[in-house]
Amino acid sequence: MEKVIVIHGWDATSKSDFHPWLKKELDKRKIWNYFPDMPNTSEPKIDEWILFLKKHLKEIDKETIIIGHSIGCQAVLRFIETLPGNIQIKRCILVAPWMHLDKQTIEEEGEEVIAIAKPWMETPIEWKKIKNHCEDFVCIFSDNDFYVPLSNEKLFKEKLNAKTIVLNNRYHFDGGNGISELPELLKEILK
Repeated sequence: MEKVIVIHGWDATSKSDFHPWLKKELDKRKIWNYFPDMPNTSEPKIDEWILFLKKHLKEIDKETIIIGHSIGCQAVLRFIETLPGNIQIKRCILVAPWMHLDKQTIEEEGEEVIAIAKPWMETPIEWKKIKNHCEDFVCIFSDNDFYVPLSNEKLFKEKLNAKTIVLNNRYHFDGGNGISELPELLKEILK
C-alpha cells in the first residue's frame, strides 16, 4: 500500500501552508498519509528532528513517498541518510528545498535566525547514502521564493539527479503568501 509522509518546515505545523489541502486530497483518494508536527519548530535542530523522525517513521518501505517543505526537506534528506542499508523508498519530493539561504535573507533575518540556520547549512550531507535509499527525487521551486535561491536547483540536479520544477509566483509555498494549495505536488505524488 502506498504511503505518503509530509514533513513541514520551520515555524510551521501539519495544519499550515498547503498541508491541510494536501491531506484532504490524499484522504479523498484513500492514500495512507502521515503529517507529523515536528518538535520545537521555532528553533529546529537537526538532531532533535532526526531523532523524532526515527522514532515515528518505522514503517518505511518501497511504497513510501516522503515529502519535505522548506527546512523539512533537509530533515527528510538527513533522515533518509540514516536508514539501514537495504531500505528503499519509492520517491522523495522536496518543496522549496534549501541548502543555502540567499544573502538578502540572511541579512534581513538577523543573528537569531542565522544561528538556527547555520548548522543546517554547514553540517555536511552524504548524498551517496541518500541515493542508495531512493532513486526518484523531485524538487519544486518558486521563481520568487524569498528564502530559497534558484541556484539550489543546480545542486539538487547534480547531487541527486533530481527532476526539478520551477513554478511562477508561489513565494515559499506558504500560507502567509496565500498559498494553500499545491496541485503540482499532488500530480507528482499520483504519478
